[in-house]
Amino acid sequence: MITLDSIEALRAFSGQPAALTPWQAVDQDTINRFGLATGDTQWIHMDPQRAQAESPYGAAIAHGLLTLSLLPSLYASAIRFPNRRLAVNYGFDRVRFTQAVKAGARIRGAFALAGVDELPDGQARLAWDVRIDIDGEERPALVARWLTQIAYHPGQKEQA
Repeated sequence: MITLDSIEALRAFSGQPAALTPWQAVDQDTINRFGLATGDTQWIHMDPQRAQAESPYGAAIAHGLLTLSLLPSLYASAIRFPNRRLAVNYGFDRVRFTQAVKAGARIRGAFALAGVDELPDGQARLAWDVRIDIDGEERPALVARWLTQIAYHPGQKEQA
């Protein structure tokens, strides 16, 4: 677990090797719930039997946007921000879905801090080079440049 408790700590971590998360399974139930929540119920995601018989992957696959939506929970499993007042998504400069995640596969995140732009009032805009790996596969499922913005409390620690 990486701890980044100040803008100075962010600057020191920038350019260092990526923080890796634990492996996490993407099961069919998660894929189904995401499909229902988003209205994307295409058979390649939601019908494992048909996907096994008809898809080029030989199995149901996770939605690319599901993989992307797992970034915040993966991020929180590898990096903590004591003294944080607020953090928000600022957007993405780039997102690519480079390989399908089959139902039941295990994924992990790799988060490398590529840039820190200091803003007024103890805030910073962060550029993260993100990769989602698939256990046993050479190619990642996703690569992205993720932008976040963080604000720190001046001089007081965040409660756990």
